[in-house]
Amino acid sequence: MRLNTIAFFGCADGHPGQDHFDAARAVATEIAKSGRTVLNGGGPGVMLAATVGAKEGHGKTQVVYYKPEMATMFEGQAAVNHADIAFEESNYVERTKKLLELGDAYIIFNGGTGTISEFAMAWGVARLYFGHHKPLILYGDFWHDIMNTFKHTMLVRPEEYQVFKIVNTPEQAMEHIHHYEHVVAAQHHDKEKCVGKECYLFLS
Repeated sequence: MRLNTIAFFGCADGHPGQDHFDAARAVATEIAKSGRTVLNGGGPGVMLAATVGAKEGHGKTQVVYYKPEMATMFEGQAAVNHADIAFEESNYVERTKKLLELGDAYIIFNGGTGTISEFAMAWGVARLYFGHHKPLILYGDFWHDIMNTFKHTMLVRPEEYQVFKIVNTPEQAMEHIHHYEHVVAAQHHDKEKCVGKECYLFLS
């Protein structure tokens, strides 16, 4: 099985020269060179870096955005984030759901509360469908401290630490994507295609 569409999550603030922006750009370039689609939330920061990097890798891009009417603290779509395909949703929650639906795997960079909410939803869903889950790639060594804090202070099940991989280079991100494709192929090669309203949440 091939993970065709890779969703990027991360800070909406940032510009070239900042670590999280440059990292997302470099990872997106490698994703694009592999023939995969780069997906993001259509905004600035890490989202823009993902689109820029994908175009530098001559790959395909998709964005999911919404136009806030009352969410005055939400950045909205970035005019310079030009993707090949754009989806418009009605609010922030629907936007997140669409990103989770379209992505076959998720790469999560440094960010604020928005990124935390997206990560939490992706992590929770992965645990629910453990064994069929879409993989999470947490980019940056700082994730070790965060995940260890969860492990030592929260009531988190052991399998929930098996659905993500912490990496700190574009090469490691690609290695995990390839590795997980082999794992999924071995586990699901003779499975029937999923039918139902939950199918978009996991790999079938």
